Amino acid sequence: MRSLIVTEFMSLDGVIDSPGGGSYPHAGWTFKDVQMDEAAYDIKGREQQEAGAMLIGRVSYDEFAPVWPTMEEFAEYNAMPKYVVSTTLTDPQWHNTTVLRSLDEVAELKQGEGGPILVHGSATLAQGLAAAGLVDRYHLLVFPLLLGGGRRLFATEVADKQRLTLAEHATYRNGVQLAVYDVLR
Repeated sequence: MRSLIVTEFMSLDGVIDSPGGGSYPHAGWTFKDVQMDEAAYDIKGREQQEAGAMLIGRVSYDEFAPVWPTMEEFAEYNAMPKYVVSTTLTDPQWHNTTVLRSLDEVAELKQGEGGPILVHGSATLAQGLAAAGLVDRYHLLVFPLLLGGGRRLFATEVADKQRLTLAEHATYRNGVQLAVYDVLR
């Protein structure tokens, strides 16, 4: 069975909206508002090396697909299988992309062989996966910012309590904190 890992850039108040750019009022907050520290991004390199697939929602697909294929630093992501959970996407153009129509199909994907499945972006997808009991681990880079509004990783009204255990942590010179949590079942 494969593990499913939700990996996010997150503000201290839980916002994951547009960390690199976009139409959100604070878009680009990861590099505009916090001094760069390469060490904080080591986990991203490890993720690319260890992952067997990437899972994203339709909005994240629409944002990533035109940009990521041209970025050398995402070579491993571009080469690996990508899965988009969408009821409307019919003809994905990003190399090696498959559309999944439901969380049941995600559960089937998890049952297969291969490396971890990384979930990037998509608060809605991450919340749905958590509610369905499909998330095994969270990789969070928590930035020392309070953004106030925007899409959040964790729903404000949670149906069921989730217990987590800290698997790895670090704090970097710029105040960013790495928090890796395993979901306890």
